[in-house]
Amino acid sequence: MPEIPSEKVLKVTPLTEAHVALGARMVEFAGYDMPVQYAEGVLKEHLWTREHAGLFDVSHMGQARLRGADPLAAFEMLTPGDYRGLKPGRQRYSMLLNAEGGIVDDLMAARPDDDGLFVVVNGACKDHDYRLMAAALAGQAEIERLEDRALIALQGPEAAAALKVHVPEVATMAFMDARTLKGFGVDLIVSRSGYTGEDGYEISIPRHAAVSVWNTLLADERVKPIGLGARDSLRLEAGLPLYGHDLDEGVSPIEADLGFAIARRRREAGDFPGAARILRELSNGPARVRVGLKVLEGAPAREGAEITGEDGAVVGRVTSGGFSPSLRQGLALGFVPPLLSDPGTKLKVVVRGKPQACEVTKTPFVAHRYVRQL
Repeated sequence: MPEIPSEKVLKVTPLTEAHVALGARMVEFAGYDMPVQYAEGVLKEHLWTREHAGLFDVSHMGQARLRGADPLAAFEMLTPGDYRGLKPGRQRYSMLLNAEGGIVDDLMAARPDDDGLFVVVNGACKDHDYRLMAAALAGQAEIERLEDRALIALQGPEAAAALKVHVPEVATMAFMDARTLKGFGVDLIVSRSGYTGEDGYEISIPRHAAVSVWNTLLADERVKPIGLGARDSLRLEAGLPLYGHDLDEGVSPIEADLGFAIARRRREAGDFPGAARILRELSNGPARVRVGLKVLEGAPAREGAEITGEDGAVVGRVTSGGFSPSLRQGLALGFVPPLLSDPGTKLKVVVRGKPQACEVTKTPFVAHRYVRQL
């Protein structure tokens, strides 16, 4: 008889039992058992985050410290960012690049203190990312995975007010600031950032304190738990790309409209992986570009849907798509030729075999509300 495969064993975060206790619907995500929504559902969770403060478990993501004689310079061997110029207390978005200029992963790297770089990468990519870093930087820097820490995100217009009750110093932080702080009786690594387009914070916590911190924040009437479903609709409204969907090893930063992450000094030096392709695309333009689309009629277009010209010829594909609770219509991200990328360009998306009108739209679809100056 053929062998019957055993049921896949999912990893858990320090907060998995807390999600179950709250009645969350759990699904597999990046190999973890994660909450996709709670009792109120995705729509209400999304709108609550836009109006108040949503609390997310993102402990599946990879946290690490990069240390060495000069970890900032070493990190530039893998990324196109200016990390030698990164000031203490600041964080920067960047990407790991392959030799062909494709995106291996996107990430955040910060200097919250004097202990090298604090790096956060996507959960589905973290094992590969850290093997890549260790191999490429051998002799230059060492990567230590922080398996003993959880990661949560508190996002929304009331996030700062809710968090400063327990960590007063966060009120003096601006967007992309990062600090090591004391709060909830433990050591925290806090950045004023997130992936919803809202003001908010990502908070790294010792694993043993995760449930206590989670429950303490949820005791505030301004804060509710939010699942992966609303996290995705929030980041889509914010026009933010998702690795494995809008970004992959075949997509360059220029195609993905992430050229801002390639520092001027690095462009001039051409000293980053895939520089030949990326500098060529900066000079001559890429063959395709990531755009935002508003679906003007019919159902939302999902990943994989064809994008056509008004004549019906296929010109691209949707890479992320869904319904916008804030705008009450379908939104999508996808790739099209540069000649069809100007805002206002009329196109169509094919949903269940039916062409539906859509329009190229400048992103973000919903304005970011980051606190850039205090």
